[in-house]
Amino acid sequence: MPVHRPGSRRRSPGSLAGLALALLTALALAALSAVPAAARTAAAPARGSAYLGIGVAAHDGRSGTPPTVAAAVQTEGVDVSGHQGSVDWATLWNSGVRWAYTKATEGTYYTNPSFAQQYNGSYNVGMIRGAYHFATPDTTTGAAQANYFVDHGGGWSRDGKTLPGTLDIEWNPYGDACYGKTAASMVSWIADFLNTYKARTGRDAVIYTATSWWTQCTGNYAGFAANNPLWIARYAAAPGTLPAGWGYQTMWQYTSSGPTVGDHDKFNGALDRVVALANG
Repeated sequence: MPVHRPGSRRRSPGSLAGLALALLTALALAALSAVPAAARTAAAPARGSAYLGIGVAAHDGRSGTPPTVAAAVQTEGVDVSGHQGSVDWATLWNSGVRWAYTKATEGTYYTNPSFAQQYNGSYNVGMIRGAYHFATPDTTTGAAQANYFVDHGGGWSRDGKTLPGTLDIEWNPYGDACYGKTAASMVSWIADFLNTYKARTGRDAVIYTATSWWTQCTGNYAGFAANNPLWIARYAAAPGTLPAGWGYQTMWQYTSSGPTVGDHDKFNGALDRVVALANG
């Protein structure tokens, strides 16, 4: 018969299991706290933090190879968001940048706090500028987001220096790549946005996307190509295969790590063609 010594206490199997669980939990928490906060949140960015091309490098890859397309004149551009803060537009102008797009809005819940400095600053230095909207088709309708965009900087005027607004439609940084939509419902959402934007401004919006996302999430729909200029995203030496319907890209985002601030882009034509797009 076992002897129970004074001062000792028997532990049941249940209490031992509880202690083991508590120890494992403490170890897990300690390991998590040792990981930098940025690394812990990298997979789940805060709403509003998305920007033009946020999913391109992750899904299509990143290349440091400079563009090789030289068959036609290309005009250098840049796109910026709240991540860049106050931009030195004079430096960009002196480096050869002649047009710019600034993030204005996301969903119906975010406006870029640096929008005024970026949008007006590019204009004041002499660039042709425009605004873009980061779409979140899982939060509100296309019409609601188009109206929000126009009401918060995404409008247009025929002054020769304002480009039509851009719909940034790409991988969802906050969840399902296609925002939980079928190809048909995604096409309907995009059409809702585009139709509302044109009704509000008189202009057809530019569509920014990547061919692989467009194929995956719209079924490679070709119906917008007749009216909406294409801004293709591909970080490589050439734009590559374009989405169905478009025979050429109007703009090409070729890198997210350009020689100066922001993502860098090529307009498929000389500066007078950029002006022509601005004038409609």
